[in-house]
Amino acid sequence: MKKSLVALAVLAASGATFAQSSVSVYGIADIWFGNIETDAGNAAAPTTSTTQLTRGGVDTSRWGLKGSEDLGGGLKANFKLESAIGVDTGASTGFSREAWVGLSGGFGEVKFGKVSSAFNDIEGAAGAAFGSGTLGPIGIAFTSDAEENARPSNTIYYATPNFSGFTASVSYSLDENLALKAADLAKVTPEVAAGQELKSVSLAYAAGPVYAGLGYQTQQDVGSTVEVQLTQLNATYDLGVAKLLGAYGHVANSAHSGVATAGDSASEWQIGADVPLSSAFTLSTGYAKSTRSFASGAADDEVTAFSLVGAYSLSKRTTAYVGYATSNVKSKDITTDRYAVGVKHTF
Repeated sequence: MKKSLVALAVLAASGATFAQSSVSVYGIADIWFGNIETDAGNAAAPTTSTTQLTRGGVDTSRWGLKGSEDLGGGLKANFKLESAIGVDTGASTGFSREAWVGLSGGFGEVKFGKVSSAFNDIEGAAGAAFGSGTLGPIGIAFTSDAEENARPSNTIYYATPNFSGFTASVSYSLDENLALKAADLAKVTPEVAAGQELKSVSLAYAAGPVYAGLGYQTQQDVGSTVEVQLTQLNATYDLGVAKLLGAYGHVANSAHSGVATAGDSASEWQIGADVPLSSAFTLSTGYAKSTRSFASGAADDEVTAFSLVGAYSLSKRTTAYVGYATSNVKSKDITTDRYAVGVKHTF
């Protein structure tokens, strides 16, 4: 009888322990069918048209594991492992998106590993076309979107608690090899030589219909003496009948020519709106422009993009969407049109 009571007590204690821990599988499966047509107006290249079935029309397809353990006293241990996945091919990238462990509590949250940067916390928060990298004007036109290292390795990250709507975060990513001279890089493996030192900070406010976020990030490649500097300001205002979207960004010492170059820069902006036409259907539209300047004295270049995407909620987890986006690179007079219909499922 005593043995039975002891066994029950142990079982009860084990159950309580398990209840304090949780691990879940989550993800997004996003695939679209459509056409991309590129027209070189100056006849420098032939017009091309590609019909394809591919991933990530609205969001990056991914899967991951995340969990939390209650350590007591309001302290929790957390982890996350996240991999991009090609729904069209089944190819996976390993845990290349995020892989970290950390702690959270009344002090906020700290993370260690491959973590989304503080700048990435606010980047694209006001993106039209539901923040799509494929169809969204920011994803198509913004220089910063192309150059940002959103999920650097070797990162130490801290986020504050919410103070009456205000939150802030800061992150630092060690390149672990920045001290190497350029001549020494040939002696190490490509994986080691690809290091990047990154410093990032963001501040955001969200309360009622208002959201505003400001981020700043610097990143410097191993062997480079030039530091790319990214700044972005995002704001949204929900009127009920529509949510207004606005973004402004600047890139100093841009790498839009292929290599980070002192004096090269880009100034960019986007305006847009999300308009709910029914409880299930929302239309999102936006226009973006990036003006690129060159220290060499070459003429400024402009990239513009316009997007119109409609999303219909089939359920809480499944959304069907249709979209159109057009963009133009002024210097080459190249216009690209994108037509897409797709489905996004979250789990």
